[in-house]
Amino acid sequence: MLKKISSIPFRGTPEQKAQLQAVIDESKSDKSLLMHVMQEAQEIYGYLPYEVQVMIAEGMDVPLEKVYGVSTFYAQFSLSPKGENNISVCLGTACYVKGSQQILDRLTKELGIGAGECTPDGRFSLEACRCIGACGLAPVLTVNDEVYGKITEDDVPEILAKYQN
Repeated sequence: MLKKISSIPFRGTPEQKAQLQAVIDESKSDKSLLMHVMQEAQEIYGYLPYEVQVMIAEGMDVPLEKVYGVSTFYAQFSLSPKGENNISVCLGTACYVKGSQQILDRLTKELGIGAGECTPDGRFSLEACRCIGACGLAPVLTVNDEVYGKITEDDVPEILAKYQN
């Protein structure tokens, strides 16, 4: 699956850059620590934008293509920032057969973004995930840590309204 690169401008701070540089400095002598550095970078920035991937590649003395390859291969990495409100729609079997794809489609329409993207104002990000372990409540979506179960696509505007104020 291809990961979409964010259209939101990178807004890293000097403090974040210094934090990342410290991680790189302690790890650059061992290229096997690339994944560790990438995990730390995502912890610092919340995602791995192009600019951060370049810092990692140059600091670790590895090709940018390798950093990009790792960041797109592993699901734990995101190339887009997370929104203030991260919405995740379960597409596991139980949820899917009860209409979660229609819920995801409605969220896409309402927010104007697809799965793996963030709204330009940074208020919402949207994810599609597999099973979240709440099959008895299918279909399920989460907003941050709040679980919404047994919902329909018609519930989407009301759920979004709770987070738009």
